[in-house]
Amino acid sequence: MVEVNSPSDILLSPISTQPTSLTPDRVNAPPVPALGEGSDLEDTDSGYSGSSVIGYETKTLPSYVTDYRFEYGRRYHAFHDGAYWGPNDKHAEVLQELAHRMYYTTLGNRLYLAPLVTPQEILDVGTGTGIWAIETADEYPSARVTGVDLSPIQPSFVPPNCSFEVDDVTMPWTYASNRFDLIHVREMFGSIPDWDTFFRQCWECLRPGGYVEVVEHSVEPISEDGGLGSNHIYPLWGESIALAGQASGKSFSIWRDSAQRLKDTGFQDVVRLNYRWPTHGSGTDARLCELGRQNQIRLHHEAEDISLRLLTSTLKWPYKLAQDFIAQMRFVLKHDETHAYVPVTVVYGRKPDRTSNTHH
Repeated sequence: MVEVNSPSDILLSPISTQPTSLTPDRVNAPPVPALGEGSDLEDTDSGYSGSSVIGYETKTLPSYVTDYRFEYGRRYHAFHDGAYWGPNDKHAEVLQELAHRMYYTTLGNRLYLAPLVTPQEILDVGTGTGIWAIETADEYPSARVTGVDLSPIQPSFVPPNCSFEVDDVTMPWTYASNRFDLIHVREMFGSIPDWDTFFRQCWECLRPGGYVEVVEHSVEPISEDGGLGSNHIYPLWGESIALAGQASGKSFSIWRDSAQRLKDTGFQDVVRLNYRWPTHGSGTDARLCELGRQNQIRLHHEAEDISLRLLTSTLKWPYKLAQDFIAQMRFVLKHDETHAYVPVTVVYGRKPDRTSNTHH
């Protein structure tokens, strides 16, 4: 059993006991304040802070990267606008770092599980705030770690062996063949239109013997005791997000599909590890209780982040209807008595050596 340290420095504010107030004038509301400004939500966990992109000044970035899109008070990426459903404002950044701590605890205080001892070239796909890439660069100072994302929201003060790039990983890759020892993919659900093509590009850019690791979770909490009816908000929530994924051509089910897709691509020694994140903080296991409290808070604060653009832009729901749905989800999360959990999977596979012809 992994010993859990209390992560009080990254816990967010308590969940409201009432649904969000719903008024039509919220459509024209100003941008939401950063999660943490003037409150106990300030993120102090990372030792790195800043606003410019590593390697060059923010002012040198072209406008198609920096002219962010704003929808209903939330900020979204500009580069390849609409390719990703989540906002990239401070609110979203804090939640990404909370999620990173949850994964780190889940993996037994490890950054990845693939059996690599001293990787030298590492790619972090969908790096977000860059926290995984930064901590990996710290842990492996002889390695070169590259983080890639649509949004240049990474800090400027980073280890010298860490760098970031703005790019779209759904487009043809320009990385050299056989370059990376490890490609780390986390929470790219609903972002990749063709996972088979994506994994073939991972294959091409991995050196023989290198690993790809895919870390994902379901967007739908499920019940431990089967007590959720079809009209419960959790299955309705999952169905709505799944429909949005179908409409956009970008599935949210990769947490369930990645192992088979890696095998189909030709990866060997594919391992799938299953975990559970409770939606509550009750129970006798201290580690799961802490993860449950963090997950409950994260889901509550992230309900709008994950769904607003999908419901309004993709499924064309009216804004008020979308906010009403989000409010229902938040209310149930606060009063959850279903012993539900979110399935989490970690899947890794190895590119065989040059003598193998298993690549599909």
